[in-house]
Amino acid sequence: MGEINNFDDFDFKNEKARWDYKSLKKSGIDFWTILLLKISPLRGIKRLSRKMGVNPDVADKAQERFVGTKRIDIVPLGPGSRGFQFIIDSSTSLYFYQDGDHFVYDGYEMGQYGKGEVTIFDNLDKK
Repeated sequence: MGEINNFDDFDFKNEKARWDYKSLKKSGIDFWTILLLKISPLRGIKRLSRKMGVNPDVADKAQERFVGTKRIDIVPLGPGSRGFQFIIDSSTSLYFYQDGDHFVYDGYEMGQYGKGEVTIFDNLDKK
């Protein structure tokens, strides 16, 4: 992240982003959230997320869990099964199965797992 010269600006890969505080105020965002966005953007974003019904703790937990991960493999389940394994560091497998238009978590196993297929997404049709 680049140097921050102004509390209103922050840098994402040299792209400046600026909060439009007037629009936030007009849309009903409270004074304390706007103040946090000015003095501590990360805390302000978390507070704003909560007010919008999003739980930022989920992202924090995912970051905490995966920050030290060396390898992720994705392996489709057997023929006729609409699911996949998400294998973490070749030792923990999370199982997901299709439920309508999304996937649901179905449990985990621990053990030693082989490598996944890195070209699993190569032949997907783009929509």
